[in-house]
Parts: sequence; C-alpha cells; structure tokens
Amino acid sequence: MPQQNRFEKQLRDRKAVLLGEVHDALLRIDAERNAEVAAQVRDTKDQAAIESLAEIGHAEVERDLGEVRDIDAALQRIAAGTYGTCVTCGAQIAQERLEAYPTAKRCLHCQQSHERGSTQSLI
Repeated sequence: MPQQNRFEKQLRDRKAVLLGEVHDALLRIDAERNAEVAAQVRDTKDQAAIESLAEIGHAEVERDLGEVRDIDAALQRIAAGTYGTCVTCGAQIAQERLEAYPTAKRCLHCQQSHERGSTQSLI
C-alpha cells in the first residue's frame, strides 16, 4: 500500500505539471495566432513558420493530454484496487515496469503482444 500511495502522488504531481504545460501551450498558441492577425503577415515564409509553430504547439498539447488521460486511468485503477494488475492477462505488473512507466496497464509480455498487433495492423 505505501508503494501505491507513492505512485498516486507521483501520478498526481505529473498530471499537475502536464496541465500547466497544456495551459501555457494554449496561451502561446493563442498569442501566436493573435500576433499573426495583428501583423498581417506579408511574407509567405513567415506565414509558414507561424503555421509550423502552431502545429508543433498542437502536437505538444495532444501528447500532453494523452498522458493526462493515461494518468487518469491509472488513478482510477488505484481507486478500484486494480493498479499494478495487467488489464489483459490479470498478472501483476513488475515493480520495475511501474517504476519506469507508472501509467502501465499491461505487463511487459502483454504490452509487447499489443504493440506487435498494432504494428501488424498498420502493415
């Protein structure tokens, strides 16, 4: 139980950091858009640079929000008493895996099988 409390704190702390980063990124994206309109960009190279920055900002926000969703799911597993149990096979997830990846929902074997299946479906 003390380990779960430690993981829960770590997850909550990481979530707070991510939400702060998302907030800052959204403010930055909004400021860039406002600057674009105010400046009436004339040079198409400048326009491309601004669009590129906005796309990068959106990618960062999407990545961070994906991690927040993973954290929320891990916190739900903690609350349900299933944290550290593989959602696929029901085996305990190795402590080392949880240390490295606290939002892990599958044991290493099942995660590798899941990734192979995802990769094969892309081919």
